[in-house]
Amino acid sequence: MFRSHVSRIGALILGAALALPFSGAALAQSPAPPTTAPVKGADVKHNANPQVTPPTAESPPGQGQTSTAVPGWNNPPANWNQLSEKPQYASLPGSEKNVLIQGSGREWRAFRNGPLTQVGGWLIVIVLAAIIIFYLIKGPIRLKGAPTGRLIERFNAVERAAHWTMAISFVFLALTGIVIFFGKHIILPWLGYTGFSWLTIVSKNLHNFVGPLFIFSIVVGFLIFVKDNLLRSYDWKWITSFGGMFSGHEVPSGRFNGLEKMWFWGGVTLLGIIMAVTGLILDFPNWNQVRESMQTANVIHVIAAVLFICAAFGHIYMGTIGMEGAYRAMRDGYVDEEWAREHHAIWYDEVRQGKRPEKIGGAQPQPAPGDD
Repeated sequence: MFRSHVSRIGALILGAALALPFSGAALAQSPAPPTTAPVKGADVKHNANPQVTPPTAESPPGQGQTSTAVPGWNNPPANWNQLSEKPQYASLPGSEKNVLIQGSGREWRAFRNGPLTQVGGWLIVIVLAAIIIFYLIKGPIRLKGAPTGRLIERFNAVERAAHWTMAISFVFLALTGIVIFFGKHIILPWLGYTGFSWLTIVSKNLHNFVGPLFIFSIVVGFLIFVKDNLLRSYDWKWITSFGGMFSGHEVPSGRFNGLEKMWFWGGVTLLGIIMAVTGLILDFPNWNQVRESMQTANVIHVIAAVLFICAAFGHIYMGTIGMEGAYRAMRDGYVDEEWAREHHAIWYDEVRQGKRPEKIGGAQPQPAPGDD
């Protein structure tokens, strides 16, 4: 098959070479062709230059600029970028199916890979570094009094299941999102193209499938915890004094303090809704949204995700190594009575007075190795 094609091409070249000496004489002796009306829709003018015919003043845009560098082939026009961005014919139904190239896509890619990546990356690094420095200077918040050994229920089984579902799904989304968004800058140089390709494919699929689970956990978590996150008058005092962290006298708070309520409303609720809506737009392109909507949703999704990750760093810090006994509260569901009295005095009083559904009593469990 390959030899037959070569033979045909050789024959065409040989025939053209043999006919070339006679073509000039034939054209000189032949009468001028009759004047005819131009063929409607023709966009190519032939002349002695077989490369590109320059456009004339009478030529409409896009005509007279078709490349004929390889005669007989369907060459793209010289102004291909301009023509390809205009709607053409397409047999597939749907929005923008007849647009080959969207010009604003270049602007989105430049912004995403430029300022958005740089600012977002540095913000994450700065917040993480600030938390590390704070821990090295301040250390964990420990109890001032001795533990009593009497326990108070902090979170029941349903609340812990909702929280851990949200937390674990967030970790998967954060890690895979970082790979997708920053991977070409921090992973590709040392992993290589093949390894990074596989890592990105796995990350993309995990991100797409874990996303709806995260949305579901946010809805469930909101319904469970909203009643205890309504703002009260004493929350403003806690927020303005930062809980008394630097003064040494902790401000009394309810079941959740002012900072935890800010995280609930600003992080979980507001940023969670933004990430959920934009994530679904990106996750289901079959909803027939146009590409500009997808690009806008991508930018908003990335900004919300970066802010969510930065705020989550603080929440994770305070819930693990930043405060003694906080992690065991979400793991086992109980805290020591002294812990409740020092960190959430208003909630502690309400539990003791029977105004809360949480239980009091039970033996102090033996701490696991490495626990506070």
